Amino acid sequence: MRDPTAHPPAYAPGYKTSALRSPRNSLISLGQTLSEVTAPSFSADELGPLDGDLIRNYAKSGLPVGERTIVHGYVRDQLGRPVKNALVEVWQANASGRYRHKKDQYLGALDPNFGGCGRVLTDEHGHYVFRTIKPGPYPWRNRINDWRPAHIHFGLSGNGWAQRLITQMYFEGDPLIATCPIIRTIPDEEQIRGLIAQLDMGATVPLDSRAFRFDIVLRGQRATWFENVLQGEQ
Repeated sequence: MRDPTAHPPAYAPGYKTSALRSPRNSLISLGQTLSEVTAPSFSADELGPLDGDLIRNYAKSGLPVGERTIVHGYVRDQLGRPVKNALVEVWQANASGRYRHKKDQYLGALDPNFGGCGRVLTDEHGHYVFRTIKPGPYPWRNRINDWRPAHIHFGLSGNGWAQRLITQMYFEGDPLIATCPIIRTIPDEEQIRGLIAQLDMGATVPLDSRAFRFDIVLRGQRATWFENVLQGEQ
C-alpha cells in the first residue's frame, strides 16, 4: 500500500491554480463500464515510424533547434515485473520553453521544426525510448517570478481507459527544481527524486545526443508520483 503522507495535498496555496482544481466535497464513486476496464489495446503497427522521434516527426525545412536528447527507461510494477505493451505518450515545450499551443503566449521563439509530442510502446522488458530536444524552462503566472524547470509530460495507458496515468519528468541538476511551487507540494524527497531523470552516459550517442534514464513504477511504496492519483487514495 502507498503511504498517503508522501502525496501532496489537493489544495496547496503556493500552487495557485490548485484552488480551482482541488475538490471541496467528498468524492463520488462511479461504477466503471466494461469498455473502461478492457480497452484500449495497442500494437506496434498502429504507431508511425517517427512517432518516437520528436526531432524528426514535425521537421519541415530543417531540424529543430536545441540540445538533442535521448530519454529511456523501464516501466515496472511494484514487484519489479516489466509492464509490456504500455502506450507512453509525451509532450513538452521546445528549447526556448514554448509549447506549440495557441494559448501559449510566452515570448520564447516558436520553432517551426518542432511539434513537441510523440508516443512509443514499451517492449517485452517494459523498456521504452524516444528522441527529443531538451525543453527549456519558462515563466508562469503563479507568483511574480515563478519558473517551471525543464520537464517532459508523460501519459501512460494500460489495458483500460481508466488506467491512464499522467506525470512529469525533470532533469538531473536543474536548479529550478528546488524552487518550483508544483514540486514543492510533494512532501517526500524520495518521491521528488523519482521524478528526476538521471544522466546516462552509457546510452549517450557520441557527438550527437546526451541520454537520460527515467524509470517508472506503477504501484507500491516506491511508485512514481502521478498527477491524477489523489492524496490518500489506495
